[in-house]
Amino acid sequence: MEQQIDRIIGNPLVASLAYVSVTVLALLVFLYIFELVTRYNCWDQIKKGNVAVAMATGGKIFGICNIFRFSIDANGSIYESMGWASFGFALLLAAYFLFEFLTPVFRIDEEIERDNRAVGLIAMIISVSLSYVIGATII
Repeated sequence: MEQQIDRIIGNPLVASLAYVSVTVLALLVFLYIFELVTRYNCWDQIKKGNVAVAMATGGKIFGICNIFRFSIDANGSIYESMGWASFGFALLLAAYFLFEFLTPVFRIDEEIERDNRAVGLIAMIISVSLSYVIGATII
């Protein structure tokens, strides 16, 4: 079956559609996982106009998609790409926990929920920056 799918994906238009579809589905799953580990509800806060949450969430979206970009570029099959992108996401999630843990002066999630835009901006920059480092390690 894997060979049949790879043959179908041999068409550039189908491949593009397949990679985008898989990435969007994975993005939804990965954002849901981030939603589970944050102390606030991202989409409720964004709906209320919380810019710090929007920046942090935007950084996560960019970071996840950037990891997928590297993964798709570096791998020959959709299966390898998905595996490496999932590994990259796990690293990005671990970095999120390290950021929270290594900032003992205040709680990152609480500050972002309070619309502390400085913290939201730093969270966004960390997600985006680390996605480039993680992406560079994908083979």
